[in-house]
Amino acid sequence: MDDRLPELGDLEHEVMQLVWAHGPVTAEVVRERLSRRLKESTVRTVLRRLEEKGYARHTVDGRTYVYHAAEERARVAAKAVQRIVDWFCNGSMEEVLVGMVDNAMLDQQQLRTLADQVAKAKKARGVKKE
Repeated sequence: MDDRLPELGDLEHEVMQLVWAHGPVTAEVVRERLSRRLKESTVRTVLRRLEEKGYARHTVDGRTYVYHAAEERARVAAKAVQRIVDWFCNGSMEEVLVGMVDNAMLDQQQLRTLADQVAKAKKARGVKKE
């Protein structure tokens, strides 16, 4: 999948949230779970567009298309954040994180969780403590 995924419209976003939460899913399952009533053909069109954009894939079960996410939600979210970091902070993730801390966007528990994740990543990569 391309690292530069196209943006999603509101309906595409809602459908992808359902695919991530309940996948693999059929168009009928998506239609039943949407917040608004749509024709199944409309839902199939949205799912096909999501495939074209690289967010979803399908397999065929008999005559039914079964859709699943092309990548997990966290990976897609990380790519979106990277685009923001590149755009606003010249690629400096440190600048973004410091800005979030300075503006109290992260509470103490979130900071501890983040620190734990960084420590695990360092350990897994064999990086020495500074």
